[in-house]
Amino acid sequence: MSAPKRYTITAALPYTNGPIHIGHLAGVYVPADIYARYLRLKGKDVAYISGSDEHGVAIPMRAKKEGVSPQNIIDKYHTIIKKSFEDFGISFDNYSRTSAEIHHKTASDFFVKMYNEGDFVEEVTAQLYDAEADQFLADRFVVGTCPKCGFEESYGDQCENCGTSHNATDLINPKSVITGNVPTVKETKHWFLPLDKHEDFLRKWILEGHKKDWKPNVYGQVKSWVDDGLRPRAVTRDLDWGIPVPVEGAEGKVLYVWFDAPIGYISSTKEWAAREGKNWEDYWKKDDTKLVHFIGKDNIVFHCIIFPSMLKAHGDYILPDNVPANEFLNLEGNKLSTSKNWAVWLHEYLEDFPNQQDVLRYTLTANAPESKDNDFTWKDFQAKNNNELVAIFGNFINRVVVLTNKYYSGIVPTPNDFTEVDEDVLAAVKEFPNVIGKSVERYRFREASQELMNLARLGNKYLADEEPWKVIKVDEERVQTIMYVALQISAALAVVAEPFLPFTSTKLKGILNLEASISWDDISDKNVLIEAAHQINKGELLFSKIEDKTIDAQLEKLQATKLANEQENKVVEPQKETVEFDDFTKLDIRIGTILEAEKVAKTKKLLKLKVDVGIDTRTIVSGIAESFSPQDIIGQQVSVLVNLAPRKIRGVESQGMILMTDTPDGKLAFVEPEKAVKNGQAVS
Repeated sequence: MSAPKRYTITAALPYTNGPIHIGHLAGVYVPADIYARYLRLKGKDVAYISGSDEHGVAIPMRAKKEGVSPQNIIDKYHTIIKKSFEDFGISFDNYSRTSAEIHHKTASDFFVKMYNEGDFVEEVTAQLYDAEADQFLADRFVVGTCPKCGFEESYGDQCENCGTSHNATDLINPKSVITGNVPTVKETKHWFLPLDKHEDFLRKWILEGHKKDWKPNVYGQVKSWVDDGLRPRAVTRDLDWGIPVPVEGAEGKVLYVWFDAPIGYISSTKEWAAREGKNWEDYWKKDDTKLVHFIGKDNIVFHCIIFPSMLKAHGDYILPDNVPANEFLNLEGNKLSTSKNWAVWLHEYLEDFPNQQDVLRYTLTANAPESKDNDFTWKDFQAKNNNELVAIFGNFINRVVVLTNKYYSGIVPTPNDFTEVDEDVLAAVKEFPNVIGKSVERYRFREASQELMNLARLGNKYLADEEPWKVIKVDEERVQTIMYVALQISAALAVVAEPFLPFTSTKLKGILNLEASISWDDISDKNVLIEAAHQINKGELLFSKIEDKTIDAQLEKLQATKLANEQENKVVEPQKETVEFDDFTKLDIRIGTILEAEKVAKTKKLLKLKVDVGIDTRTIVSGIAESFSPQDIIGQQVSVLVNLAPRKIRGVESQGMILMTDTPDGKLAFVEPEKAVKNGQAVS
């Protein structure tokens, strides 16, 4: 669409069974926010819409696990998610929730219109059923082996390993999540969206119409689905949590969450329009509106096949102009996992890094998984902050503001004659909004963020080359021009940084005292962004260096998570072969006290111990050096197998074995008496 009159931008509805993590931000919310903020700076009419997805089987599953009601779960996480977005600067025009009355009515009306026009197929089908729980197993209540990739923990609707969408009955070796039983098959009635009837439309609309302007990863996944042959998809479920199916004969059934959730974009727009005095239909039904869905790659099939088929069948709605889905973001080389707590949670980041929202925004944008999976590491986060935001962007602004206050008491100097260098720099500044804008409009946000940093680099190079701190000693008039040019660059940075670094932009505008609004296009169209004789304010640091200890604390937190996961997943060793009582009585285990401890040379795990076991004092070599420091275990009472045959370990004769066990964090722990006892006391 060449010149849309308005933009409807949707960001995937986050699911309210947990908080937001950096994978969600990198995949959906940061790029969508950059796009929306950019368009607003261009003076466009924008509706940036999202809301909490509060239906589906995962909500009652979480509620059952926590022993609360589903309403408690959605209220808890809706509050956390909404506040996290607000604190992080995600500039939604409206953030709603699918439990809202307006959404229930909108989704119900949508279904009824399609139902009345014969857009669904009603079928009695075989569904998985848990006899012990006396209920049909909705998608997330059943796991099994993915029929495509062989992943053994695939859900009934989608495999989290390969991203394939399927039906629960397609799973190999399915089992009920509720009871662990193998489910039976039982007949039930449902309504299906016949995607096969929409295949010709999808081929023409996407495979022909968007071959050149949609991202290859999105286009490729859609093409694979269509080429594989589309089949009817159920739009109802046997479940008691969700929007009741609004037709006769559908008692005990709700709308499938992937039918009702995307309609949440429409109901959220209605909510916003009513509040702002606008006509919501303009943003969903007018051909001069550009609709863009921001999602992760696991939602491509729903936003590019199922939802467009629904919109087309309904008949009144426009179709998305683009669906710039991102790939996945990994964390420290491993796949993000909410169930395993392998994530950086947004609300925790905001607590650990106060007033540093833009550092995370910039890092996630610079490393955005736009065309392939990418990795977030804390060391790279630190480097992006220290080596780019602090050393390039922050350094330039700090020098400009400090020198302006030092030389001119904060008053923008009047320039004198411009040199060729000055004119080239000012001309280059005018090009940046167009270059950055083109990248944003093509959904290349990584590229756009680096062009932003190139503008700051231009400023740094200009100051370094012109050296006003030296020239001031011999040519004060020349320095006036240098600082005037540097301040124009600073003002341009304050504007073009806003989509990427909104908190920094606000702070910089405050420092430069830019009360009058400067639009995106003003940078290219105007010769002066900040007038001579304008008073700027005192400086403050835009970014602060992040020290190693701060990063180490985050890495330690992740390491603790990894160890906890390993312990949770650790398989308990099976019982050993049965022994006779007489065999057990041959073991002589005594309580002893460690008198001395030292590391065994050239080893990581071994300590050489002197232990008083009551009957004598003996030397024991034990592999506990990675869990204990020698000085910390002097005086420790331990259980010792004293009649173990001696053997040499690294040249030291060991005369017994200390009994140990594992702790949840993967460390070793002594098997010791509850209270101090006399050395030599037997354990029986």
